[in-house]
Amino acid sequence: MQPILETSDLTIAFGGHTAVNEVSLQVPKQHFKSIIGPNGAGKTTFFNLLSGQLKPTKGQVLFNGADITHLPPPARTRLGMGRSFQITNVFPSLTVLENVRLAAQSAAGVRFSMFARASKYKQLEEEAFELLERVFLSNKADAIAKNLAHGEKRKLEIAMLLALKTELLLLDEPTAGISIEEVPAILEVIRGIKDKRDRTILLIEHKMEMVLDLSDSLTVLFNGRLLADGTPHEIMQNELVQSAYLGGIYDDAS
Repeated sequence: MQPILETSDLTIAFGGHTAVNEVSLQVPKQHFKSIIGPNGAGKTTFFNLLSGQLKPTKGQVLFNGADITHLPPPARTRLGMGRSFQITNVFPSLTVLENVRLAAQSAAGVRFSMFARASKYKQLEEEAFELLERVFLSNKADAIAKNLAHGEKRKLEIAMLLALKTELLLLDEPTAGISIEEVPAILEVIRGIKDKRDRTILLIEHKMEMVLDLSDSLTVLFNGRLLADGTPHEIMQNELVQSAYLGGIYDDAS
C-alpha cells in the first residue's frame, strides 16, 4: 500500500548549520508514528518542512504519492494535512462551537450568504458539536475560546483539525504547557482518534510513557539525522539509541 507520507533525503540548512539532514521516511496510512529525539535534534524543523512552513534545501515531501515539496501550508491543508503547534492556534473571541463550525465550513467550501440555505449551516453546526463530543468539549460549546484552560484549547484545536477532514494529523507536543492534571484528557482524545483508525497521526512528544503507549512505530532524530526507526520495543532495545542518548531519551527536555 502506498504510504500517506514519504520524505526523500529531506534537508534544510541555515547558514552553516544543517538542522535536518537527508531524512528519508515513510508513514503508512492509518498509522501512529512518533518522532522523538533530544533538544536540537530537528524534530520541529522536520514538522515545519512537512507542513510547508519551511522550504527544504534539498529533498522531497510526498503526500499520497503527490510531490508537495513546494506547496504552501494552505494548499497542504486542502489536500488533507493538518498541523497543531506548541502554541495553540484558535480564534480567541469566538465560541468553542463557532471555532469548529468555521473549520467545518472551510472543509465544505461553504461561505456565509444571506441567500444560503439555513439547513446547510445547521448541518455544519451539528457536525461541529459531534466533534466537540469526540474531544470531550461539548459542555463548553458556548464558552468563549479565550476563556478555556490551556488543555481545553488543545482539545479545541484538535477538534478543528478533525473538522478540516484531515487525513494526516501532525501533532507537535500536544501536552506542552498544560498541567499534569490535564494530560490524561489529552491522552484520551488522541487515543480515541487512533482507535478509530480513520486518520494517520504523526506526533512529536517528550513524555515517553505516552509515546510508548500510543505509537505503532517511533522515529528517532539525532543531530538532524534519522538515527533509528522501528517499533517502540525495537527502539528501546536499539544500542545506537541507547549510546546516543546515554539514558537521556527519558528526559522531559524540550
